[in-house]
Formats: sequence, structure tokens, C-alpha cells
Amino acid sequence: MTEDDKMSEEINDTEPIKMFGMMLPRLPGLVFRLGGTFIKIKGQANKAGRIFKKELVNQGLDKQTAEELTRIYMENSHIRQYIQNMG
Repeated sequence: MTEDDKMSEEINDTEPIKMFGMMLPRLPGLVFRLGGTFIKIKGQANKAGRIFKKELVNQGLDKQTAEELTRIYMENSHIRQYIQNMG
């Protein structure tokens, strides 16, 4: 192995570390923005769930059945469930 090959290999080995070092200062802002986005989505989902339940009751379903259907409807709005389904 020549000297140039060794140097090139060393540079390639340190690139992921350099990339991580460049991204580290931006990580808190990214987490903050993603957290805000998820909170906004959760609020919108809760509002949609309330409207869904209200409409079911208005259409003549009993309250217990409407609550059960709303619970099923809302299952997909949980952040943990969303992340698990992504993987």
C-alpha cells in the first residue's frame, strides 16, 4: 500500500466523525422543530377526533359506540405508533 493510499484511507475513516461534528450544533434546533411539528399534528388529530365523535353521535350512534369508533380512529395519531409504523 502506498503512502497516498494510506492517507486517502485515513481521510475516509474520519469523514463520518467530521460530518457528525458539523451536525451536532444543529441537532437541538432540529429536535425542537420536529417536536413542535408533532405537537401541532397531535392537536389537529385531537380536534378531528372530537369532530368525528360529535358527528357520529349526531347521526344517531349511541355514545359508547361513538367513543369506541373514535378510539379506533385516533389510534393512528399517536406519535409512538406513527414512528413504529415507519420502521
